[in-house]
Formats: sequence, structure tokens, C-alpha cells
Amino acid sequence: MTKFAEEFQQVSEEKAFDLDHRRIINFNIGRYTTAVNRGLSKLANLEASKKKGHVIKWKVMENLDKYLLEFESNFQKKGGKVIWANDKEEAQAEILQIIRRANAKTVIKSKSMTTEEIHLNEFLEANQIDSLESDLGEFIVQLLGQKPYHIVTPAMHLSKEDIAKLFHERFDTPADATPEQLTAKARVLLREKYTTADVGITGANFLLSDVGSVAVTENEGNARLSTTFPRIQITIAGVEKVIPSLNDLDLFWPMLSTHGTGQNLTVYNTILGGPRQDGETDGPEEMYVILLDNGRTNLLAQKEQRQGLYCIRCGACLNACPIYKNIGGHTYETTYSGPIGSIITPHLSGMEEFKHLSFASSLCGKCSEVCPVKIDIHKMLLLNRRDSVSAGLSPKVEVIGWKGWKMAMLKRRWVDLLGGKVKNMMLNTFFKKSWGKHRELPVVAPKSFSKQWKEGKRNLDEL
Repeated sequence: MTKFAEEFQQVSEEKAFDLDHRRIINFNIGRYTTAVNRGLSKLANLEASKKKGHVIKWKVMENLDKYLLEFESNFQKKGGKVIWANDKEEAQAEILQIIRRANAKTVIKSKSMTTEEIHLNEFLEANQIDSLESDLGEFIVQLLGQKPYHIVTPAMHLSKEDIAKLFHERFDTPADATPEQLTAKARVLLREKYTTADVGITGANFLLSDVGSVAVTENEGNARLSTTFPRIQITIAGVEKVIPSLNDLDLFWPMLSTHGTGQNLTVYNTILGGPRQDGETDGPEEMYVILLDNGRTNLLAQKEQRQGLYCIRCGACLNACPIYKNIGGHTYETTYSGPIGSIITPHLSGMEEFKHLSFASSLCGKCSEVCPVKIDIHKMLLLNRRDSVSAGLSPKVEVIGWKGWKMAMLKRRWVDLLGGKVKNMMLNTFFKKSWGKHRELPVVAPKSFSKQWKEGKRNLDEL
């Protein structure tokens, strides 16, 4: 078992029996579920929209090189610069080079899971560059020194009392401050940072191939401020974020917002077409888009599993997952948690280290049911399991155990060879800790059903 798998098991068990943690996350997810169900009820032909989204993303992944080159060409025509990064180290180095070339010292960031993926805040801090998160949830977890808990809601694991306590300790706000008061305080703290930061960094919800632009959707306006005031703006996006046309936002923006938060449309939807042009009054002097691979082409090479790249990061599968609801986001030790994280992380970061995530599922299929682009997530989990076994990554004890199980299932006499007493002894010896620690172990009958059936049939024949 790898270090990541051991930590996952340990922390998962702790979180699953942390009643306060479960109370907070179930309450917060419950609110999202209510809002999302209400929002989805307003969509006409939901299933048709999902199928259309699936087909568009399929088309993109089958022609990814074409769409990325088209985006690059159109973006550069408007004065923007495109940088290709194979991995997080290349992305970090390119960002640092841009910042140092401009003699910049301060960075303001809007919410971006891709920057979390490359550990950008930690990297910039190590290079004496001040980087501040401007999204309220990201700002809160940054103050706590934590990673985002959820793809859409970084501070989902915290109650309003937890946040009030944090702000009281850091900023001397009232210990019983309301969410409105806390938001107002954060606004005051962040407002000056937008106007003084040298560099603004964002992610991208979508890259628009035909017009060479970046589409960003948000609810707080912080992304707009992060891209308006700083003289240099950097967008970092995974290569899978490209879509063919500006017109496709007519589908993807409502589907993203409705499945993510239940809104018909998020409050702020921005299309960034490059640096400030002659005659324009705002926007950056320089704009860069960093196209990040970081393992995505490994997943693209898997014909059966490349569906994982269709994801639009709405978080619906996390909110629906019974496993996520009980163990939460931090247990995964990955940027992308929950069902979608479980299928893409083994390909992005290594099957050997993260195969265990694909086994941490009940395979109930709820994740596939709620996905707005119809990713067959629970099937992808099974395919990852298959690949890990085919690669010889299963422990020897597990391999021997399954061979024995297969042999017994194929020949009934092997199952009936041992009586119930011996089987119960084996269960208590080998499975008491792994299965019976929090559950009652099943009690095997003295005789198998097969034996009882044969004896009953014999008795009937004798009569």
C-alpha cells in the first residue's frame, strides 16, 4: 500500500466518524442540492442539453490539437501570448519568469483549481512573491493554511461560526459576526489589493477557439477586478478547457451554473480577448495564457477513459457522492476530489500512487446520473480498477485472495469443503479488523444452502 493510500484510509476513517464534520458538510451540500434541484427544474430538455454537451466535448477531444492551435492563433492576433507547459514545473517557471521580467512583487488571484494543481501560492511564496486569493472561500482557506475542500466551494467544510472565529482572531471582528459582516470585512481587506497588485492570475472556465478568448464565470466580481487593475494578467488553463465556439457558451454557461450552484446563470460572466487595445480604458498591458498539460495527454491517450477530460468542473458529482458526503474533500490529498478526481488523478499523477481512489466508491452511479456532460464516471472507475490490476499493482495477498475466491465460485464443492464453524473462524481471524471493526461480521450457517437443498431434496425423494 502506498503512502497516499495509507493516509487516505486513516483520514477517511477519522472524518467518517467525525460527527461535527459530517453535520457541516451534509448541511452545506443539502443547501446546494435544494438549489440545484430547483434550478434544474427550470431547464427544458435537460437530457438533450447533456447529450449536446457530451457530443461537443467528444468532438473537442478527438480534435484537440486543431482547436488548441486555432485558439493560439486567434489569441495572438489580438496581442496575447500563449505559453505551452508540459508539467507543473514548466508552468511555475514560466509564471516566475513573467513576474521577474516585470519586476513585480505582488499577485492577486481569482479562484482557479489549475493554480492549486501546480501549487502556485506555495511556489510564489518560496520565491518572495506575495500572492493573495481574492475569492472569499479561497481567501478563508488560505488564511487557515489549507487546501480547497471542494471544486466549487473551497470552504464548504467550515461553518459560519468557524469563519467568524477565524476573522475575530485575525482581524478583530465581532466573535458573533454575521456572514454579511464577514463578507463586508473581506471586501474591505481585498479592495486595496486589486488596485496595487502588479500581476493578476486567473483560471479559465472555457477557452474559446474561434475567437481566441478566455471565458470566466464567477459570483463575486473578484475575477473581473483581478483582470482589470493589474498591468499584467496571466490565465492558466488545462488544455481540455477549449471549446469550439463562442456560441457554445449558450449551452455551457447555464449548464455549469445550474449544476454547480442552482443559478440560471452566475452573476459575473466575462470574456477576456487579450491585452488592452488602443482606445480601451481598462485591462492589462500584457496578457498571457498558459496551456497546461500536466498528465492530461496521458488520459487523452486512453481511448476508453478520455471522457474524464470532458469535465466542466461544476462539482455536481461531489455533491451527489455518498462517499464524498461522509469523508469530505481533504481526505483525497489531490486537487480534484470526489468522483471526478478519482477517475482523472490516477492518470494525471500516477496510477500506482492514486489507484486507491478508484476503489473508494460504492459504484452507485449517482455521479454519472448528475453529470451535465454525461461522463460515464462509475464505468471509468471500473476501468481504472481494471488497469491497476492489469499493471500488477494489486498487493500479493489480494491477488491470492481473489484467485481463491474465483476457484471457489467456479466449483461448488470448494465452497462446501469447509463447514460454517471453520468459515466463521476465518472471518474472525482475517476480516475482523478490516470489515468488522465498525460492523457486525456475518455469521455463516453450519451448512451451506447447497447442502441444505440437497438434503431437503433427498428427504422429499424418500417420502
